[in-house]
Amino acid sequence: MLLIPCPWCGPRDETEFHYGGQAHVAYPEDPDALDDAAWAEYLFMRDNLRGPFAERWSHSGGCRRWFNAVRDTVSHEMLAVYRMGEPRPEIP
Repeated sequence: MLLIPCPWCGPRDETEFHYGGQAHVAYPEDPDALDDAAWAEYLFMRDNLRGPFAERWSHSGGCRRWFNAVRDTVSHEMLAVYRMGEPRPEIP
């Protein structure tokens, strides 16, 4: 079982959460100028790192808020949790 610390509710069981993909993906500045290939790149192509990775999570079974987390993709350890709009914390 993975214990995920919600920034508002505290640590909860992983079954209360939904994964939202990679965090800090910037929306295109001029979406009307994108062709199909550029839209596909924006929508579907994400990093697939081994180690610390910034992700978006939703506490769907609790406060229903979105937040960001840095999770080690090898050990699944939650290294940091922070609210949307806050900068990604430095992970040693």
